Amino acid sequence: MFIDKVRIHVKGGDGGAGCMSFRREAHVPKGGPDGGDGGHGGNVVVEADASLSSLIEYRFKHHFKADRGTHGKGSRMHGATGEDLVLKVPVGTVVREYFEESKETGELIADLTHDGESVTVACGGMGGRGNIHFVTPTRRAPAFAELGEPAQEGWIELEMKLMADAALVGMPSAGKSSLIAKISAARPKIADYPFTTLVPNLGVARSGDLSFVAADIPGLIEGAAEGRGLGHEFLRHIERTALIVHVVDLTGDYEGRDPLEDYEVINRELALYADDLAARPRIVVANKIDVPGTEEAAERLAARVRADSVAAAGGDEFAPSPVDPKLYRISALTGEGVDALKAAIATKVHELREASRAELAADVQYDHVWEHKREARDKRFEVLNLGGGVFRVVGPQVERMVVQTDWENEEAIAFLQHRLKRLGVETALERAGAVDGDEIRIVGRAFDFESARTAEDMFKELDL
Repeated sequence: MFIDKVRIHVKGGDGGAGCMSFRREAHVPKGGPDGGDGGHGGNVVVEADASLSSLIEYRFKHHFKADRGTHGKGSRMHGATGEDLVLKVPVGTVVREYFEESKETGELIADLTHDGESVTVACGGMGGRGNIHFVTPTRRAPAFAELGEPAQEGWIELEMKLMADAALVGMPSAGKSSLIAKISAARPKIADYPFTTLVPNLGVARSGDLSFVAADIPGLIEGAAEGRGLGHEFLRHIERTALIVHVVDLTGDYEGRDPLEDYEVINRELALYADDLAARPRIVVANKIDVPGTEEAAERLAARVRADSVAAAGGDEFAPSPVDPKLYRISALTGEGVDALKAAIATKVHELREASRAELAADVQYDHVWEHKREARDKRFEVLNLGGGVFRVVGPQVERMVVQTDWENEEAIAFLQHRLKRLGVETALERAGAVDGDEIRIVGRAFDFESARTAEDMFKELDL
């Protein structure tokens, strides 16, 4: 089954808790702290795999979680790191944020266009630090350690777009499936009724020493750019192709349509869907020349293609144009003209590949870009005045600090106060109007606010 868009929930592994421990040996009555760190949680990674052709693996299972890190132990024994969870997707998969509550997509995370390219979509939590990390000249025996950091989690959208060199587009029953079957080893379903092809088909074609991948896109209809029929589902598969092969049925099919009108409808729908598709290199193919009485339609179409080629070149008939001025006349049934068409497609694809080679050499490091955005977003926090002397602090990093704190340990609470002050939370609360005695809420905890005195006096946990 061909599945090309799914939404899944991903969660990294939680970090293991650090250990609060002191060295205990014979003849060492006051051994120092020796609590080990918790292990980091595993990441969830999305990786492109050239052997896959569909997202069917994610049709029924929608929740994925990496392994958590194990807890630290005494004697400086650190916990093990959780194993990463690698989710394989087809080459050409676009990864975006997805917000389940609003049913909206967010920022682009990655566009995985090469085999083995990957991006981390949910980082595992950092392991909590053991008490060996909190020794200072004035705190010689810290009796606290950090809990493990909660992992990142959220919904993402995986959208597969075909990675083909040439896309065969046209009205239903124009002969696209017959053509791809004739030029490649692909064996799509072929019949004499519209919408026989319901999913895109890929085929590898060869002409001399050159080869290319062709995609047979299901038939488009007028209004496809607005989503009529399954327009959006099919048009997005054309976005990646370097060359558009526009197949026109000279017979007008059983409805007796005007081939020239069909040609204009498809051009209009491509332009409406995406501006750059209108300027995409294009070859126009007149199919079914084996049918008697199609000569006049072929001549009219050829004249229109030449005119469009000149117009696309800015009115100069001798200037290079994205639209090939030649109309390729073929019969996908008998094979007449197919070899010449195949050679033209292979040559054009080769030229386009060479022209884009320099661009492809500079791969985007998605992990670096996305991680930078994620870190900047995590550090942001906001103070909300709920009224009645109650304030809430929200922000990923601040909330994780609170969750990591052992609330049964006064020293751990004091250390949290120090970290929050360094982040500027106290200053932000004062700017928002918080005064001594106001209630401050972070995640599921509430505190009395008292401007910087001692840790014990500033943050006193209340019963919610």
